[in-house]
Amino acid sequence: MTAVGGDGPSAEAREARLFRLLERHRTAIQIALDSVAWVLALLVALLFRFDLRPSAGDFGGLLAIVPLAVLAQVVAGLSAGLYTGRWRFGSFEEVAALVWATVVTTGVVFLANLWVQVPDTLVPRSVPIAGGLAALVLMAGVRYAWRLGLERRRRPTGADLQRLLVFGAGEGGAQVIAAMLRDPDSPYLPVALLDDDPAKRNLRIMGVPVVGTRAAVSRAAAEHDADVLLIAIPSAGASLVTELSEVATTAGLDLKVLPPVRELFGGQVGVGDIRDVTTSDLLGRHEVETDLESIAGYLTGRRVLVTGAGGSIGSELCRQIYCFAPSELIMVDRDESALHAVQLSIEGRALLDSPDLVLLDIRDAAAVGRLLGERRPEVVFHAAALKHLPLLERHPVEAVKTNVWATLDLLEASVAAGVERFVNISTDKAADPASVLGNSKRIGERLTAYVAHATGSPYVSVRFGNVLGSRGSVLTTFQSQIERGGPMTVTHPDATRYFMTVEEAVQLVIQAGAIGSPGEVLVLDMGEPVRIAELARVLAARAERTITVEFTGLRPGEKLHEALLASDELDCRSVHPLISHVGAPPLDPAAARAIDLGAGDEAVARALADLCLQRASA
Repeated sequence: MTAVGGDGPSAEAREARLFRLLERHRTAIQIALDSVAWVLALLVALLFRFDLRPSAGDFGGLLAIVPLAVLAQVVAGLSAGLYTGRWRFGSFEEVAALVWATVVTTGVVFLANLWVQVPDTLVPRSVPIAGGLAALVLMAGVRYAWRLGLERRRRPTGADLQRLLVFGAGEGGAQVIAAMLRDPDSPYLPVALLDDDPAKRNLRIMGVPVVGTRAAVSRAAAEHDADVLLIAIPSAGASLVTELSEVATTAGLDLKVLPPVRELFGGQVGVGDIRDVTTSDLLGRHEVETDLESIAGYLTGRRVLVTGAGGSIGSELCRQIYCFAPSELIMVDRDESALHAVQLSIEGRALLDSPDLVLLDIRDAAAVGRLLGERRPEVVFHAAALKHLPLLERHPVEAVKTNVWATLDLLEASVAAGVERFVNISTDKAADPASVLGNSKRIGERLTAYVAHATGSPYVSVRFGNVLGSRGSVLTTFQSQIERGGPMTVTHPDATRYFMTVEEAVQLVIQAGAIGSPGEVLVLDMGEPVRIAELARVLAARAERTITVEFTGLRPGEKLHEALLASDELDCRSVHPLISHVGAPPLDPAAARAIDLGAGDEAVARALADLCLQRASA
């Protein structure tokens, strides 16, 4: 860019041309600057050695060792990679190479000075050592200044630039600030840091200062004219995200976050990782570590069948199991559209012509028996179920047909077909059940335990709470209500629930299938329970228009607080830190078959509750 008129190139253009010249001739310029540094360093060392009054003879000795120092520096620098473009300017690697080359050069000059005796050393013995130290400081200083100049030119600029407050002065904050300040196309410019650690109150990262704790967000936003607050903590929990979401709203700031560590490519943070807050962030992040070797051991090369394959849990199960290369993945559902969607998500096509897609209602016991007898699966994941609590309170007969009898039919067909491992998907509502849904799923756990004890096979149940994004979940309801302009409906101001993403839950389900012993119920750790009213309030505050929150009261059979473990179950995590192992008392299938569906809804609901309390069967 040139200035208007005849004033010649602008300062910006001259600076850009200078840096292009430096980049083009980097090797020659570095060698020249390092040579000058050695000349100046030895000269200064000599002057100070003689209190700034050296004799003419002293300069003669200096002139003899300067060429040697320059030559030794060039040779040592080339061998260390200083002059080959191997290192970034001012990086730790370049500094280490510079130190090594300087030590070698100092040693060469010192030994040469001792070796030449005419009649004494060329220069005092202290001059090579002091000169080496001074040369190192000068060479490192030049590189530092060079790097600062380059980074200053890379700082983002522009009229649309958003000024950013960064919460978190740890590794995540340092990485994201460096990424923003070294990217001229970054839409963000970090202007201040916030951190609750008092030890970091005087810290600066690339010139960006820590100006206070979370309590200082509003003040910092006003002082630095900030537009955005970024939570630069990849491990940030739900409580922190929720609190800062409220603070950001009050201060008029947009809130951004960094994704969890598991979502970061190579564990490094970049500008592209900065994103809006998701519901998952507000509800908590669960770092799930799985033993891939143990999982592959029971899935890879095996015939695997999944019921309810088109549902939220079932489809994600299919997607993750597919990655372990089973010999067959048999996906069963009664919803043809759901099977179409899951095939499309796995294979990228949906011609519905694969024998792995089976359109079948699991309440058809004869069809279930034929399918398992013909396909002979070795592993079964049973995800098909009715799950909506209010509907099942009104229609307990349907709960018996699907959640109890169909589960029992599948268990018996699995035994007859020689299924080696069976995983029954349960729910937190089965812990101290108080509803038709909870009772029916608890009976499913007990029936699974009965078959496991009778056969000695690892037939297990896996129990967890609400899954983000599943059909009919409270979050789906909230989003729909917000889109319609409200109101958002919450049953009770103090109601709490557990949440986990479907990906996290399924990872643990698959892991549980690898470690479960016959008859166990494996309970997934879902973090801390979330107050639904608080979640609704945060989502309403983030909406583009005013949304009200209304309380409708708890529905029949609904608990104020869900529990993952029953009152008489102990939390034992003997294998995986996020999976508890509890026992389930076996229930005789004959007792489940004896439920009289013609007795009326109230009698069927009572029968389910009584079965849950029935003593264990041998």
